[in-house]
Formats: sequence, structure tokens, C-alpha cells
Amino acid sequence: MLRHILPAIIIALFLIPTGVAARGSRSPQIRKDYLSDSEADKIREAMTPSERIKLYVSFAEDRLTKFQYELGRAVPERRRDEILNSLMNAYSGCFDDAADQIAVAQEKQADIRVSLKLMITKGKEFLLILQKLEKDGPSLDTYKETLDDAVEGTQDAIADAEKALKEMAPPPVRRKQ
Repeated sequence: MLRHILPAIIIALFLIPTGVAARGSRSPQIRKDYLSDSEADKIREAMTPSERIKLYVSFAEDRLTKFQYELGRAVPERRRDEILNSLMNAYSGCFDDAADQIAVAQEKQADIRVSLKLMITKGKEFLLILQKLEKDGPSLDTYKETLDDAVEGTQDAIADAEKALKEMAPPPVRRKQ
């Protein structure tokens, strides 16, 4: 009897690692180019759309801060134009992804009021910075196109967040027993 079972066990042992390797090689989400590995991990580990919105907003703020730093450097990098455009695109991507999480939250009927308020407040701060850069930013011609996209994307994201906040059902009221 053992002779009949042994070949089946051996075959099973060869098939199991193959199946695991095939499933393990697929990533559940594709990492965005503008996120570092640790940031992508934080997004994947975030359990709710609310947490992801907060993370994306903080990543957007980081990119905008780095952009401002790069503009103010006394000795600019060799590839300054490329760096500035990359940072502005990364800012836009992060803030757009935060806005995308609104739809996810609405599908799941998740409470994201706190995150929406943060997104609106920070978005307005970011918009002021971006609009100031549009008026009198140094070397504006090198990043004007990506800046215009960022302004438009930020305005759209703020509008989406404000609309979602108005449409969101009020939180449940607990009655005293």
C-alpha cells in the first residue's frame, strides 16, 4: 500500500512549490513609479480608504516640499529641469490617487469624513503654493506644463472631496439606553 501512495506524495511535493511560486510571483498591486518601496508598502498595508487618503496626502506634501527645496537651491542639480518635472508629476500622482480613494470609500460605504477634511484643508494649502509658483516661480518655463496639470488636478481633487463630504450620509446616532 505504501508503494502506491509514495508516488502520489512525490508528485504532490513537486506540484505544491510550483503553485506557490506561481501565485507568489504576482503582485496584488503594481507599485506606482512615484512611490518608494516603503511608501508602496504603507499603502498596501493601509486597511481603509481613509488611511490611504491620509498617506497619499502626506506623500503629495512631501513631493511639493522637495520641489520647493529644489527650486531654492543655490547650486542647482545638473538635471534640475528633469527633477522639477518629476517631483511635480509625483505630487500630482499622489494627490490624484488620494482622490481616487474617495470612490473606493463610497463603494464600501466607509466613513472618510476626517480624511476628506484633511484632503480639503491640505489641498487648499497646496493650491496656494502652486498658484504662487504659476505667478512668479523661478525658471517657470521649465516646469510650467506639469505645474498647470498639478493646479488643475488639485482643484479637481478638492472639488471631488467637497462633493463627497456633502453627499456622505451622516454618521449613525447612538441612542442612550
